[in-house]
Amino acid sequence: MREELLGPKVENVAVAIVPEKDEEGNEQHYVYLISYREDIMEGIIITSVGYGNNANTGEKVKTSMLRHCIEVLLPNEAAKIEPIMEDLFGLSNEYWVSFWADDVMYDKKFVFLPETIKEENYKVIPKLNKKGILIM
Repeated sequence: MREELLGPKVENVAVAIVPEKDEEGNEQHYVYLISYREDIMEGIIITSVGYGNNANTGEKVKTSMLRHCIEVLLPNEAAKIEPIMEDLFGLSNEYWVSFWADDVMYDKKFVFLPETIKEENYKVIPKLNKKGILIM
């Protein structure tokens, strides 16, 4: 593939999954988009989908694709995207992020592999001041 068709490299953008308490006080995991960039991200579109094999039957499984839109994400800011159910941790969870910055369109795929969203893999995410899993 020709280099110019690949598009600009996405840097200083991350997706994180962190456990938090919901309104009822129950633990729920949430997905965040985090900008470590010095410019403004605009027109952000995020698609999320889970896929893999059922551990019990070996049957292929694919979740519905969800789409999210964030108008603007300022430099060094984070935005909550969606909750994620623990039942999906055994699947690959893909977040495709597309955005504009300085009149250039960027996109990148972030994939949380099966069984990696575990407390033993949690690290402190300074931007959120919480423990969780971070992919850059």
